[in-house]
Amino acid sequence: MSYTPRLQEKYSTEIISGLTEKFGYTTVMKVPKLKKIVLSQGIGDAVADKKLVDNAVEDLTRITGQRAVSTVSKKDIANFKLRKGMPIGTKVTLRGERMYNFLDRLLSIALPRTRDFKGVSPKGFDGRGNYNMGVKEHIIFPEIDIDKVSRIMGMDITFVTSAESDEEGMALLSAFGFPFSKK
Repeated sequence: MSYTPRLQEKYSTEIISGLTEKFGYTTVMKVPKLKKIVLSQGIGDAVADKKLVDNAVEDLTRITGQRAVSTVSKKDIANFKLRKGMPIGTKVTLRGERMYNFLDRLLSIALPRTRDFKGVSPKGFDGRGNYNMGVKEHIIFPEIDIDKVSRIMGMDITFVTSAESDEEGMALLSAFGFPFSKK
């Protein structure tokens, strides 16, 4: 018996038919789908302290269940004491089952734990159906032990879809259960 994530099953059974009905797609292949989720953290103080990047990689790995990589600077910037090739952030790209598992945990556990949560902004679309959002504190994820965190950091989460417009992308993410605010 194989395991299928809950939201992946929901996509194939409910969301495809709902979006086809709403937008009138002629084939299942035209229905937008979630391609990948990219989580990234920029760590500005990593120039002074290299251990911040290592801690961020461990935290992001714990959150996603997939090994995060450190990102390096592409050029020298003297004002920031930054040299080309220095580690300045972390990122991880999720696809397949891990993507759906992370999305499920984000929507059902992490976002409701956010302080003063009133929904996510619907303004994060890029014109091509992809959605970007920021999280101010990475401790909203239950995988992170607050007592062991040396520094609370934020992260950017990008949802890459195959939708061709923001309206289609928003309909897809809403069908997954995204709590978009009504403002």
